[in-house]
Amino acid sequence: MSHSKRVKKDNRRIRSQSDFQSLAYSILQLANRVILRPDFQQEVCQRILDFSGADEVELWLKDHGKYFRSVVKRHPERNFLFEIRSSAQNEDGEIIPEPEDDPDYIGLCNSILRGQVESSRSMLFESDHHPSLLLIPLSVNQKRIGLLHLKSNLKNYFKKAEIELYEGLARSLEIAAAHRDAQIDLRERVKELTCLYGIARLVSRPGITLDGILHGIVELLPSAWLYPDIACARIIMDGHSYCTPYFREGRWKQAADIVVHKQTRGQVEVFYVEERPELDEGPFMREERHLLDTVAKEVAIIIMRREAEREKSKLENQLRHADRLATIGQLSAGVAHELNEPLGNILGFAQLAKKCPGLPKQAESDIEKILTASLNAREVVKKLLTFARKMPPQKTEVNLNQLVEEGLRFFESRCNKQGIEILCSLSPAMPEIQADPTQLNQVIVNLIINALQAMESGGRLTLRTLAGKEHISLIIEDTGIGMNEEVMKQIFTPFFTTKDIGQGTGLGLPVVHGIVTSHGGSIKVESKPNQGSRFEIQLPIASSTEVETSP
Repeated sequence: MSHSKRVKKDNRRIRSQSDFQSLAYSILQLANRVILRPDFQQEVCQRILDFSGADEVELWLKDHGKYFRSVVKRHPERNFLFEIRSSAQNEDGEIIPEPEDDPDYIGLCNSILRGQVESSRSMLFESDHHPSLLLIPLSVNQKRIGLLHLKSNLKNYFKKAEIELYEGLARSLEIAAAHRDAQIDLRERVKELTCLYGIARLVSRPGITLDGILHGIVELLPSAWLYPDIACARIIMDGHSYCTPYFREGRWKQAADIVVHKQTRGQVEVFYVEERPELDEGPFMREERHLLDTVAKEVAIIIMRREAEREKSKLENQLRHADRLATIGQLSAGVAHELNEPLGNILGFAQLAKKCPGLPKQAESDIEKILTASLNAREVVKKLLTFARKMPPQKTEVNLNQLVEEGLRFFESRCNKQGIEILCSLSPAMPEIQADPTQLNQVIVNLIINALQAMESGGRLTLRTLAGKEHISLIIEDTGIGMNEEVMKQIFTPFFTTKDIGQGTGLGLPVVHGIVTSHGGSIKVESKPNQGSRFEIQLPIASSTEVETSP
């Protein structure tokens, strides 16, 4: 800057102590508004610039371990220029000079901030850029929190009498900065506690689903962050996303993993969609990091509790089902034994009556009906005993492929009549297993009959066998009417049937289930309405030396 530009006439009014007191009071009042740091620093710089008549005011304030520099300059065309930025610092916390900075001056400021310079409350300098430069350190509780720089293009601009008053103004600025920081910290803690309280209320809401809880948490998050107007939140859980309205990802993000039983199941994320000054973690505060981690842990706990409740309910249903089956089994065994004797008598006497000579044709026809009905009743009794496991399997070496082929022979004619296509794919490397061939044949026949009854208007019946290392599988699929979830929950319950009265006993699938489990196997069912059903039976492979005999 040329000498002619520096030598400007100083015709300003000397400000009194009451003027400084009024300015100090306005700055203290500004702190009570609990505004964000950029707004606070800009307003302070602007007021001091207007008050002092200086050409430039710069304010350094420390927040979250970093110094923020705000500058207000007079500009001939646009009145004022303002900027605030987080200054780059080295490992020792010293501010790194920027291209437009005087390195020696920045070095001096660093020394003052680090307490390495014995100085009074203020220092007056001359520089090539500013003939008058007043530098006042700011401290709170004997710790440096920043520097106030007043710069003028006039020589000897700051009078000795005024410097003491500027130092008094700096004391008020220290109080205002500390008060604003405390108010902001308090506000943020209240927001965090409000967020956690909101989550607790969500979880305790009767009948709310897990999806409802996660949606509710997402909507609570932005208001707990420093800049809620530009914050978006998202929870990703098991591949599902729960987002705030009008969600979009921003450049700046905080995220915390949701860890359930040592397994990462998702993330809680908060984005800023606009740029803000750098704090602890980009534009985010360390307290926000703590809150996000806490929310992620709370979500994990909620999920663990919900899953535990579901598992508990499932186990209770299984216990109730097992208890019901045990009761029905005992009843079925008793009924079967009670029916066996009269059925035997009916069959025996009917056969004797049929052998009598000279029977009228009508009597012979009626006796034949008695025999048929009695045999059907005996078959029901046999199913009851099988279900009640009063007829243990007589195990021997069995080839599953052979049983499937034998079972299909009985139904080829019926399939042709109903317009049902049969697809059979049998594994060529099928090992023999230890099983009761009669009971396994009953399993195959029951499943085929169910499939055919589901395809009265035609369809496709598929049978497959697969050989694994530890077990073999039988898969029977149809393209019939299928089942809904309510029906599927009850298909293994004895005497449950969707057929009309007289067309089914409700024992077919329970008997299948009983036979499969008595062989140490399992049965899996998949079905959807109008899309068919799929039954997969798995039976363990046993060596020939493990043939069991009946007890």
